[in-house]
Amino acid sequence: MSPPFRFAPRCLALGPLPDAGELVARLAAHGGLIALDSAGGAPRRWSLVAFDPLKTDGVPAQLGALRTWAAELAPARGDDLPGPFHGGLLAALSYDLGPAGERVARLGDPWGAPRVLAGRYVDFLVRDETSGQGWLVLGDEPGDGRAPLEQRRERVRAELAGACAAGELAPLGPLVRHTPAREHRRRIEVVRERIAAGDFYQVNLAHRMTRAVRGAPVDLYRRLRAVNPAPYMAYAAWDEANASRPRALERGVLLSASPELLFEFDGQRARTRPIKGTAPRGSTPDEDRARAAALLASAKDRAELAMIVDLERNDLGRVARAGGVRVEGFAQLESYASVHHLCADVLAEIAPGRDAFDLLAALFPGGSISGAPKLASLAAIAELEGEGRGFFTGSLGFVDTRGHAAFNILIRTLVWRPAAAAVEAGGGIGAGEVSFHVGGGITWSSEAAEEDRETLAKGLALARALAGPDEEPYASLTEAPRA
Repeated sequence: MSPPFRFAPRCLALGPLPDAGELVARLAAHGGLIALDSAGGAPRRWSLVAFDPLKTDGVPAQLGALRTWAAELAPARGDDLPGPFHGGLLAALSYDLGPAGERVARLGDPWGAPRVLAGRYVDFLVRDETSGQGWLVLGDEPGDGRAPLEQRRERVRAELAGACAAGELAPLGPLVRHTPAREHRRRIEVVRERIAAGDFYQVNLAHRMTRAVRGAPVDLYRRLRAVNPAPYMAYAAWDEANASRPRALERGVLLSASPELLFEFDGQRARTRPIKGTAPRGSTPDEDRARAAALLASAKDRAELAMIVDLERNDLGRVARAGGVRVEGFAQLESYASVHHLCADVLAEIAPGRDAFDLLAALFPGGSISGAPKLASLAAIAELEGEGRGFFTGSLGFVDTRGHAAFNILIRTLVWRPAAAAVEAGGGIGAGEVSFHVGGGITWSSEAAEEDRETLAKGLALARALAGPDEEPYASLTEAPRA
């Protein structure tokens, strides 16, 4: 049966465009707004802001159903468009979906965020990060009864013509840590004991923080990208139209400053780039260089990365041609606003008949944020953390109408929700709550107190984005009373 939606793209060169944070602010009135934002770090090439997805009767709540759902949009002709995305599926996948086809514990996110946030997009802006040039792409024949192309084009051009001043952002209470440091350290020791017993080699343990805030999510996103620019940043707003059901949280926004790639795929070759090994940035150039050099030389951190690289080789091997998997750049140093990381590239020639959804099924959730072996680590995470992670350590990205794809891993990620309690605390209109997780890989050689400090280093930029003027990022940190 022929797909009901046809994508006949019309592309308009716009000249220089502002950065993706500003574009999100100017287009905030559109439904289903999703941005893939290459704000800093490496690689940095393209940013995308998509809006007004095709209307749908419902979003699939399972990874396997997305292939059929996405295939309902097909290209009407093969126009050459700028950037990596040529119309198609944009989706955020909750960690709590779990690995495809496996029986694992699937706990609920405490806030009830959707398992899948997705849309089929034919209207979007593309920005070349090397030149600042931009293009507007609109679907001319989507088949869903939307407004005429010229009307949609003029609306976007009018919105782009006016700047959007940043609104006020302010905290409305302390930064709350929901797993006390003592309890997180105890969990680390449990993992070490089970590693010694041979249950697994490595487990990624995380804990959650929240803060009430006043201000619009788009302004929070602009602050986040200013304090922690990263190559795989993302902004994604959801409501009843583009989120899977059932859910408790009917409206929210995901804001990510992720530095990590789950995979990218050009139809033939795939690349994943796991991150393992972290050191906080130094306060002086000499101290910073010394910490970077120590991380590169660290036997523990290199071993931690090696375990996950081996896991990713195995995962990619499930969909690659025989002998088609290789490792490059082990280990590479990447530096961000608050931390240095180690990473490596794992590349694969994909077997005939395999596609981007097969890659998702093979790799999701990423090994760097689960552990090795993956299924045993996932079970330990569920047991020890005791609640779902929501979008944290899930993935956000695209599969376009050509079958090309790219997905990040949702670390350094905030989730915003409107909150009546924040309004009652004096926040007024626009008040909400923000939740985020921080974590790290635990091995037998881990030291519990140091691992806990590492989680705070990873969350430093997020805490800074939520802090008040002249407030130190963790100055208000408090621990929630244990239930």
